[in-house]
Amino acid sequence: MKPKILITGASGFIGSHLVEEAVRQGFDVYAGVRKSSSKAYLTNNSIHIQELDLSSREDLGRIFSEISKTGNGFQYVIHNAGITYARKGEEFQTVNFEYTKNLVEALQDSRTDLKKFVLISSLATQGPGNDKTMDPILLSNNPQPISSYAKSKLQAEQFLKTVVSLPYLIVKPTAVYGPRDKDFLQFIKLVKRGMEPYIGSHRQMISMLYVKDLSRAVIGLLGTSAVHRSYLISDRKSYDKQDLGATLKSMLSRRTFKVVVPLAALRWTILAVEKIYGLAGTIPFLNVEKLNEISQGNWLCDSSEVWQDLSSAPEYDLEKGMKETVSWYMENGWL
Repeated sequence: MKPKILITGASGFIGSHLVEEAVRQGFDVYAGVRKSSSKAYLTNNSIHIQELDLSSREDLGRIFSEISKTGNGFQYVIHNAGITYARKGEEFQTVNFEYTKNLVEALQDSRTDLKKFVLISSLATQGPGNDKTMDPILLSNNPQPISSYAKSKLQAEQFLKTVVSLPYLIVKPTAVYGPRDKDFLQFIKLVKRGMEPYIGSHRQMISMLYVKDLSRAVIGLLGTSAVHRSYLISDRKSYDKQDLGATLKSMLSRRTFKVVVPLAALRWTILAVEKIYGLAGTIPFLNVEKLNEISQGNWLCDSSEVWQDLSSAPEYDLEKGMKETVSWYMENGWL
């Protein structure tokens, strides 16, 4: 009998790739989605679509109890659902922390006999590294998140660590890109049009990760003995912020005009926009807090532990991963 796995946030960019990898590796996959979620990336007939209301511990418990009655409850759960943008700051805590708490408590209420619970968190929970030494971020560093998003994800991590009976793993990926991603798409479109924009003239080093490497690693961790621990994960390479532009220019055969937006000027502009949004009680997508996070000089991380425990290595670097990504964008009319 195939091991049964629930993957929340299954309809999105990372979630849909996790589903595909779990199917490929022989799991009986339940794709946890909201009622309103698109199922466009969940067309494999072997996938069970499971609508979930993560705001209700009671509804979740009822669903898990009914599934357990079949004699084969969930053995694995990957909690990938969450938000990276909120119209109101408190939504981060509600969705990223409280919904995680609801899910875990509902699983315990239903006495689901889990072998492993994996939380997909973020490198952002560790906070940026030292931009003078450019030493990579380590798990042993004291977490110093600088955004409401990162703080809410860290709160979820801290909660898991209090649940002694839960065989959890926490996976903290760096910037993830690949087919179906919309965050890097806008920059790629600009490069294709001959424009290469950057925020600030300061040096900035980052780690990156192709989504298929992330999915392979996360599903792979289910088969290890590791529990009650966290992992940082990247492709183990270091990139200057202009490496992405250089890679894309070569790939798309484009010459570009570099535009460097002064950090101070952009911050003042965003502050003004925030005041306007504030009249309606909301915050813009690019706010000062987010700007402060994405403009940090050091987002390098040491992910050697996860690849060592998997006895594996990343299959994609930036050039190989972006080539596959751009091809998918073109084939699907996104670029």
